[in-house]
Amino acid sequence: MIRSVDAVERSVHKTNEWLSDLCDELDTDDREQAWRVLRAFLQLLRDQLTVDEAAQLAAQLTIIIRGVFYEGFDPGEQEKLRDRDEFLSRLAERAGVSEPAAAAEASSAVLRRHVTAGELDDVMSQLPSEVREVLLHR
Repeated sequence: MIRSVDAVERSVHKTNEWLSDLCDELDTDDREQAWRVLRAFLQLLRDQLTVDEAAQLAAQLTIIIRGVFYEGFDPGEQEKLRDRDEFLSRLAERAGVSEPAAAAEASSAVLRRHVTAGELDDVMSQLPSEVREVLLHR
């Protein structure tokens, strides 16, 4: 429950920090591109997790990013991607990028900055090794 306008304003500020960080990682000024990449990455990541783990990760996201994380979520329809190429292909398609590996690495670097190390370890432990290697490439 959002208890105040101040909470919304803090969420906007923190979301802008995420986007600025991602723009830096992607070496772009295109915030729309960064938003598409972040949205696609988080939703693909969410679908690889158990419902409980997705909820634990979501608890560390801003209100706005949490909304995007859960947008269109149907636990009965999660698409589990078992290998690197599938994950990157879906990311390229959903984010509209031609270099999905760079987008995945950049997004995971930003995620590492904004969630606790323990939560990130829990998330990574649920991913297939090939997908985990792409996200931890840096």
